[in-house]
Amino acid sequence: MTEHRVLAPVIADGEKPKGPASYFPSIEKTYGRPVQAWLDLAADRLDHHPHMEVVAWLKDDHGLGHGHANAIVAYVKAKLTG
Repeated sequence: MTEHRVLAPVIADGEKPKGPASYFPSIEKTYGRPVQAWLDLAADRLDHHPHMEVVAWLKDDHGLGHGHANAIVAYVKAKLTG
């Protein structure tokens, strides 16, 4: 089993997440992949690239919108540095 460096939050039914995590339900619905997959991609990429380069990569190579890409990167960055 792969170990994740940044775990996706568990959002209970009826719960309203705040901050970057508020985008996660929409990200899963829009792009058809679990948010954990996006968090893993961003965490690996942040090892060697700055925030906005990772955002641009998610947009250009994976088709995410700017707000969704930025939310993923901001969440991962906060967890890795927090």
